[in-house]
Amino acid sequence: MAVMDLLVIITAVVMNRIPGIYSPGSFLFITPVCSLSIALIHATRDSSVWLTVAFTFDRFVAICCQKLKSKYCTEKSAAFVIGFLCALGCLKSVPWYFIHEPIYVIDNVPWYCRQKKIRYTSTVWTVFDWSDRILTPCLSFLLILLFNALTVRHILVSSTARRRLRAQNKKENPNDPEMENRRKSIVLLFAISGSFILLWMAYVAQFFYDRFTSNYKMKGFSDPKFILQESANMLQMLSCCTNTFIYSVTQRKFREQIKSAVKYPLNLLSKLGSPYSIALRHLSLGSAFFHKH
Repeated sequence: MAVMDLLVIITAVVMNRIPGIYSPGSFLFITPVCSLSIALIHATRDSSVWLTVAFTFDRFVAICCQKLKSKYCTEKSAAFVIGFLCALGCLKSVPWYFIHEPIYVIDNVPWYCRQKKIRYTSTVWTVFDWSDRILTPCLSFLLILLFNALTVRHILVSSTARRRLRAQNKKENPNDPEMENRRKSIVLLFAISGSFILLWMAYVAQFFYDRFTSNYKMKGFSDPKFILQESANMLQMLSCCTNTFIYSVTQRKFREQIKSAVKYPLNLLSKLGSPYSIALRHLSLGSAFFHKH
């Protein structure tokens, strides 16, 4: 998830948005390169969203389905799911490469990308466009919401049974670490569902507005349609960042791995630097000796 979300930032921001503002005449805007960049943006974005769905399902199985957990929650299954979803995201994004045409042709070199008119008139492209939006983010959000709701329900039922057992055992200590962990899990699950729907809401609203009004023209940068479109793109790219933060950075084991990754080069430098520090100390002592005499 972290790698795919980073690729979203690289393809959509570093290779597309930033050059579009600061170097609009670079080779990145030759039509074949531009078309490939757009296809990669869709591939990485869809893979990021569906990896989030897969991770949500993995958490659901790990918490609610103990019998299935030993078979499904393995490294082999995770590698297969990751590879399958990434390959499917790439295949699904191939048509985006062929839907663009150049705006200018200078010295037989096509420049920039605009969508062909066939996208708005062809039935095949209309079906593809609707299916693309239904799969990402509509269906993906519904699945995330479903799995999180089932997980929260399981946690609440288990918590109720645990409280009854503690009441029967007459334990006076009100602090229960297990109950605290379950409450944190519920907050985490609601956070990912809430952030996903809020950050993708503008993108879905903009798509339905365009399709039902059939008005695709924009008058300029101050046009409300342009502002809505760019805001929707910004928010859906931001969603790819928050997913990793909410799901990973809040996990104790992930924080431990981050600390280990930060400490490793420091420890390596200290080990490599120990001989040099000794040599520097001897040199300083020798220079002081010669200076004194």
